[in-house]
Amino acid sequence: MSEPACATRLREVIAASEPRLRAISDDASARRPAPGKWSPREIIGHLIDSASNNHQRFVRARWQDDLVFAGYAQDEWVALQRYQDAPWDELLDLWSAFNRQIARVMAAVPETTRLRPRTKHNLDEIAWQTVPRDRPATLDYFMTDYVGHLEHHLRQIFGE
Repeated sequence: MSEPACATRLREVIAASEPRLRAISDDASARRPAPGKWSPREIIGHLIDSASNNHQRFVRARWQDDLVFAGYAQDEWVALQRYQDAPWDELLDLWSAFNRQIARVMAAVPETTRLRPRTKHNLDEIAWQTVPRDRPATLDYFMTDYVGHLEHHLRQIFGE
């Protein structure tokens, strides 16, 4: 059985991005690009929150008939956890390890489960690239969307 594309892509993104992230100085990681915008530390913190929420969603979806999950208030989560004050290296260690685990979860979910259309979902609310509620969605789509969201925020950090 080959690894799903979303897991392979996530592993590749981590491998390519981690050295670039570690090259960012501690001072630069704390700089906000503009008032009201997240610093690289806060973006990585947000990606840790995304990993935390989506890890549970992906595991639970293995045994659920639907793709309905609770959302979370991303700005409040970032503020409460004080990512702006956290050591950059610690945030990167947590981010990379958590995402390697998510890639393992993605690879462990049977293809039939990942590709099964689910008519009941709330990906119109919680996905990065939403799916209309009246259209079926798959766990594979949601996993791929997770990687796209991660890449989007990494591009923000790298100014791409």
